Amino acid sequence: MKQQKITTKKLVLTAMFTALVMVATLFVRIPLANGYVNLGDGFIFVAAFVLGPFWGTLAAALGSAVADTFGYIAYAPATFFIKGAMALLFWLVCHALGKIIHSDFWTTIIAGVLGAVLMAFGYFVFESFFLSSIALAAVGAPWNLLQGGVGVAVAVAILRILKATKVMDRLR
Repeated sequence: MKQQKITTKKLVLTAMFTALVMVATLFVRIPLANGYVNLGDGFIFVAAFVLGPFWGTLAAALGSAVADTFGYIAYAPATFFIKGAMALLFWLVCHALGKIIHSDFWTTIIAGVLGAVLMAFGYFVFESFFLSSIALAAVGAPWNLLQGGVGVAVAVAILRILKATKVMDRLR
C-alpha cells in the first residue's frame, strides 16, 4: 500500500470535517413526531468523499463520537466504529462504482444508501446487546434508516454545490 504524505492541508481539512460532523450532529436537528434527525451523516459522506478512506473515516468517527459525549455517552464507543465504518464503506463503494458508473449523482446515492444500511444494522446490533432486547433495538432501525436517508440527500446536495463552484478541485 502506498504511504500517504501527511500535509498541513490534510490535517486542517480533517479537523474541519470532524468539527462539521460534530456540529451538524449536535445542533442542526430536524424535529419529527418521535424525536429528530440531524445532518451529521451528510457531512460524514462528504468528509469521506473529499478526504479519502483514512482521513474521512477518522473525521466521521471522531466527530460523531464526540457529539455523542453530549448526552449519549454510552453510545460514543459504538458510534466511533459504526460511523467510521459507514464512511469507509461509502468511500469504497464510491471509488469502485466511479469506475463503472460515470455519474457522481448515482454513485453517491448508491454508496450513501449502503452506508446508511450498514449504520442502521450496526446500531441494531449494538442496541440489541446494550438494551438486552432485539425488539427494542428493532424500534430504532427505521429511524436510523431515515437518518441515513437524510444524510444521503444532504451529501448529494453539498457535493453537487462543491463541484459546480469548483471548490472540490481546491479541496483535493
